Parts: sequence; structure tokens; C-alpha cells
Amino acid sequence: MSAALKPASEPSQAGSRRLILDHAARLFRERGYAETSMRDIAGVCGMKTASLYYHFASKEKIVTEVLNTGVATVSEEASRRVDMLGADAPAAERLHAAISAHLHALLELDNYTGANIRIFGHVSSRVRAATMDQREHYEQWWRELLADAAARGAIRPDTDLSLLRLLLLGAMNWTVEWHKPRPDNTDSVEAIARSLTTMVLRGVFDDKPTPPLRRRRTKIGKLEPWKQSPP
Repeated sequence: MSAALKPASEPSQAGSRRLILDHAARLFRERGYAETSMRDIAGVCGMKTASLYYHFASKEKIVTEVLNTGVATVSEEASRRVDMLGADAPAAERLHAAISAHLHALLELDNYTGANIRIFGHVSSRVRAATMDQREHYEQWWRELLADAAARGAIRPDTDLSLLRLLLLGAMNWTVEWHKPRPDNTDSVEAIARSLTTMVLRGVFDDKPTPPLRRRRTKIGKLEPWKQSPP
């Protein structure tokens, strides 16, 4: 009898694990890692803390799965969007698709990618080490995407692609800290993606000559940051 019931219990266990991870991802994203306890996670899941330990041995086990799922989610979404365009699509369109997909996963799809960005620096070195393979896979995907764009002439040959990748990922990841949708939709994910793509491929300065930069000294003799000379 019990053997006949055992298979039926397996989907329930899998569903419970996913429920736990979904709620944990939301709490990690909203509160942070240190501020979220096993009791907090159990509470929002509607279960006792002891029941939570039946599925996960520790909070580190939960956060490791959350972080890996977050990277896998954004990696799969970015790859899917770019692959849909085809290998012969213009480099600008492929870059825009990648940026749009990253922001969509981060801000709209679920809480996993946002949690990853918010708490990665707060977890133990053991947890970070357990998630590095996923992160490196996604970093490599971006390296190849930008290298392809440069090979097609969409990016200037003197551009440091490593710096460009870090700049792009940093700018996109920081949106989790400031983005709040406006009623007029002027800061939608797609609008941000278009702006970032344009800034990367076209720059931010117009074609007019830019005055030279020079340093000025403050009253106490220290150098101020670079400033534009007056016209």
C-alpha cells in the first residue's frame, strides 16, 4: 500500500521545494540574506521550520539553489532571445535582444535573478564557489556576443571588450536598486534596453567639438575631478 503511494508523493515534494525556493528568492531580494531566517522562509511557505529542514539541510543549501537558478534563468532567457534572431541578424539587434532579455529576467520574470544580484556579495565564500560555474558560463556567453559584434565592425576596434562587458553588466544589474515602473511607462524595461543599446553603440556625445579637459586646484590645493574648460 505504502509502496503504491510513494510515487504520488514525489511531485508533491518537488512542488514543495519549488514553493520554498520561490518564497526564499523573494525574501532574499526584498530583505537581503542576513535578514532572512529559516523561520521567515517557513512562515511565508505556511509550514513549520522543522518541515523546511526536511527539504533543505540549511539556509546555505537554499541560497545556493536560488543563486544558481537566478543565473540559469537570465542565461537561458538571453540565449533564447538572441538565438531567435538567427546568427545572421545585425549585431546591434543581437546586442539589444541580450540587454532586453537580461533586464526582463532581472526586473520582470521572477525574483531569482534579482536575488542573485542583491545578495551574492553577502553569502559565504563556500556558497559563492558553488555558483561560479553558472556565472562563468554566462560571462563567457557575453564575451562571445561582444567579440562577434566587434568582428562585424559594430564596435570600434580600439574598444576594451572586457571593460565594456563589465560596464554593461554593472549598469544592468544596478537597475534592481533603482528601477520603479512609472505610470507613463517611460522607464519600461524595453525603454531602458533601447537606451543602453544606443549609448553603447552610438555613444552619448554629439558631433560638436568638445572643449578640452583640464584640472583645477581647489582653495586648499587639492585637485578637483576632471572638469570641462569654460567655452
